Amino acid sequence: MPGNSTTISFARGAPSLDIIDVEGLREAAVRAFANDPAGATAYGTSVGYVKLRAWIAERHGVEAERVLVTNGSMQADAFLFEQLLSAGDEVVVERPTYDRTLLSLRELRARVHAVELQPDGIDTDALAELLRGGGVRPRLAHIIPNFQNPAGYTLSRAKRRALLELAGEHEFVVFEDDPYVELRFGGERLETMVSMAPERVVYASSFSKTVCPGIRVCYLVGPPELIAQIARRATNTYISPNMVAQALVYEFCTSGALERSIETVKTALTKRLRTLEVALRRDLPQAQFVAPEGGYFMWVTLPQGTDVAALFGAAAERGVAFVKGTDFMLEGGENTLRLAYSGVTPEEVEEGVARLAEAYGSLAHT
Repeated sequence: MPGNSTTISFARGAPSLDIIDVEGLREAAVRAFANDPAGATAYGTSVGYVKLRAWIAERHGVEAERVLVTNGSMQADAFLFEQLLSAGDEVVVERPTYDRTLLSLRELRARVHAVELQPDGIDTDALAELLRGGGVRPRLAHIIPNFQNPAGYTLSRAKRRALLELAGEHEFVVFEDDPYVELRFGGERLETMVSMAPERVVYASSFSKTVCPGIRVCYLVGPPELIAQIARRATNTYISPNMVAQALVYEFCTSGALERSIETVKTALTKRLRTLEVALRRDLPQAQFVAPEGGYFMWVTLPQGTDVAALFGAAAERGVAFVKGTDFMLEGGENTLRLAYSGVTPEEVEEGVARLAEAYGSLAHT
């Protein structure tokens, strides 16, 4: 099998084309230009397309002044980090966490403290010890509460409360980074932390996972003063975000297409995840994992001593890609990997796991 010409990628956290509502997007674009040509084609202001901002605010039950719509999640993250953090400021992250978050925080020269992630979310007892006994004084804690990237874990209700209590006691901001919240296909939906402590939390979510990745529309919800400060920073960065994309998203959402798209994506993800579980247990029984209740990702732990870098190379030779667990940590994780099942069909999942198992088996002979 080495040298297989068709790569099956478990690396990219994005939906495959077959589950994107292309026709719905086309119709939304037509309506955007027909219903509001002036708003869709103008510069606008840095807070985003006014109608979409109001729709998001209503969906969260907050005033529009608490919402800012941006060009994608990375832009929203950058604005928030640059507004709140200076070089040397302490930040808490989950271990593991999104690799681009680590990159952004390193570039800002923040002092990053990684707290172990458990199947029910960040270890709040360990965080409490870090804060009370370790002398750490964070400015910010970055948390991905639902179907975490890369682990797929969800922060429990009890830990959400414990985290907010710690944030209040130690006066840090919780950044609730929540792009996967709508993609739940098991378990109960939990309330957002921003709804529980609106003055202590900044919330972010995205339409990249529910509409399509190329739309690049994200938003922040937070205290009005902070949102106004970030809006001024956004004005100085790009005057206004992409009005065409945001007008299209508004029409897509208000037509009912968003709910239909979410159901399509959830149905496909459920089937892909179940296929992945079965294939791993059958072909790679050495893999340990906790099946997520939603989202795009599964975290896999292989036996101690496994060299994920060597596995990465052996898998690539066999035409299968994944992301090494070490990419999501400051240190450690040499026997872990992330599998994204969102962009592969069930048939590709079956074949991809078979190739991955063969790659793993080959390591014993190298």
